[in-house]
Amino acid sequence: MTVVEHRSYLDQLTLAPEVRAALEAAPAVIIPATRAELYELTLGPDGGPVFSVDYDVDGEVITEATVTRCRNGAAVNYPEDYMRRRDPKCMVIADDRPTDKDRFADRFGHGFAETRQETLDWLSRQELIVVPFKAGGPTYGSPSIAIVPRNAAFFATALVDLQGWVTFEQLGEFAPRGIVYVAPPFRHTHFDGRQVVVHDRSETLHEIFAYNLYPGPSAKKGVFSILLDIGEQEGWITAHASSVRVTTPYDNETVIMHEGASGGGKSEMCQELRREHDGRILLGTNVVTQEPYLITLSETSDLAPVTDDMTLCHPAVQDGSGKMVVADAEDGWFVRVDNLKNYGEDVHFERAVIHPDEPLIFFSIDGVADATALPWEHTPDSTGKPCPNPRVVIPRRMVKGVVNDPEPVDVRTFGVRMPACTADAPSYGIMGLTHFVPPSIAWLWRLIAPRGDKNPSIGEAADAVKKLEHGGMVSEGVGSYWPFSTGTKVEAANLLLTQITEFTRTRYVLTPNQHVGAYKVGFSAEWLTREWLARKGGGRMRAENLEPARCALFGYAPREITLDGQPVRRTLLRPELQSQVGTAAYDAGCAILTGFFKAELGQYLTDDLDPLGRRIIEACLNDATVEDYEALTPMYL
Repeated sequence: MTVVEHRSYLDQLTLAPEVRAALEAAPAVIIPATRAELYELTLGPDGGPVFSVDYDVDGEVITEATVTRCRNGAAVNYPEDYMRRRDPKCMVIADDRPTDKDRFADRFGHGFAETRQETLDWLSRQELIVVPFKAGGPTYGSPSIAIVPRNAAFFATALVDLQGWVTFEQLGEFAPRGIVYVAPPFRHTHFDGRQVVVHDRSETLHEIFAYNLYPGPSAKKGVFSILLDIGEQEGWITAHASSVRVTTPYDNETVIMHEGASGGGKSEMCQELRREHDGRILLGTNVVTQEPYLITLSETSDLAPVTDDMTLCHPAVQDGSGKMVVADAEDGWFVRVDNLKNYGEDVHFERAVIHPDEPLIFFSIDGVADATALPWEHTPDSTGKPCPNPRVVIPRRMVKGVVNDPEPVDVRTFGVRMPACTADAPSYGIMGLTHFVPPSIAWLWRLIAPRGDKNPSIGEAADAVKKLEHGGMVSEGVGSYWPFSTGTKVEAANLLLTQITEFTRTRYVLTPNQHVGAYKVGFSAEWLTREWLARKGGGRMRAENLEPARCALFGYAPREITLDGQPVRRTLLRPELQSQVGTAAYDAGCAILTGFFKAELGQYLTDDLDPLGRRIIEACLNDATVEDYEALTPMYL
């Protein structure tokens, strides 16, 4: 294809001399004029049908990815299973600003300056694509750029689809707030084949050096890191959360914001409730007796997604109502489709990705040249099993009923992956279907953010795998956005506590997924909790309808939940009442959970911690009751 360079646009950028020198030395610098032009570059110089993204690594040609031309987009696949999901240890920090993350010098034994210059030198010898974007979305984002090798155009396409298409004409002259550099061969020449993403920060610029082509830790979560860095400096948070406006059959509206570690149900909060072939809803299946528990709902609420994964809690959108107002930090969504197994499971989403307005970018989808890429056909891993982290990048405007304006949040739910718990195999999987908690307990859960077992989104480190295989837990950390933060845990904890205490007209709810005691529930517990909260009118509860949970970290359990006149079994609300669980197994699970919380919370007890935060953590360490927590932070009912 013929492209026009538009290299003159670089004159309107304020860049470091060494960065400008690399761009000036490059044999070509392509600045696509349109998204369509960028997508054409994605398919390679011949336009498909299959394009191999190859690099010379010390004389050996290594294929980092393949791009297959499909009718509805480009299917990107990685030869290595390892490259199909984010490595949780890929982040390293190159600068000297405060951080609790690994520093480059500590991990690799030398400073980053030489590697940084080698990266710029390598880029200066490549044909490059430079794309502008606004980190944080088109409305509230900060002007930034990405510098990508031409043959990795799919990476640039995915990035601008996530952040929104903007042009240099629209931005005018600017100093980038963030720069993403992509140099795939360095994974082999410098980092033993591992995913490494280096963050180099100053007060005005956050540089990200991506040494791999899976966009999760860089184009997606790397931009999240830029937003968290900006927010830490300015005193606000970009939450790791989805949010949805739920309209009941009676036209009552409730906005629910769902947080949780990776795999905790954020994407699922915006998905339709699944029904069986006969229209009933499978709430759960007893793992001991294999008895299914089904309920009937004649009508369910309408869903209007507000945000999918990165949720701006920006000062500019707050209205002083006592409810936190949120907006989407992205213009497109990086949707995991592992739970789509067959046609018809999510009709509206399937229609959007099978018949999109413009071709999409798919990851780990088994695409066939010039056929339609189907979201339930996942690329097999080397084990023969489907990749657990298939993705599609879809512009939010293609999502049915999406809300484009900021929305005030009525209820903040927090999702946790729970293993099965039985009398014969006690575990921490003892959370009931729904729990209301005081803000102090809500803060503690967000400090810990347990990741739970069988997480599909990331490749676990070996030590984490061992813990999870044996029924243990791994903490994802503050607000579940900690894996993407480049700062310090205590500073993040303080910001989160300020946010929670500032917005006083918010209800906080815990909800499990995968299991409730001995019942395998998948995401049905989350979906039915969403339905019930909306029908309650913003989750309103009377105190007399709540009772303290047997485990204080679960706050209060509702005495009953009724949907369409059908009471949900009390054993789903109080798992200790299940005959396959019992109080002894429940108490053993509670001990596992509280022990884990106590072990993780000690690290926050520094002089920099907010005094209220110290009192809350000390309450947990001293086995506080739910009434003790409520005395520290009253509940809004």
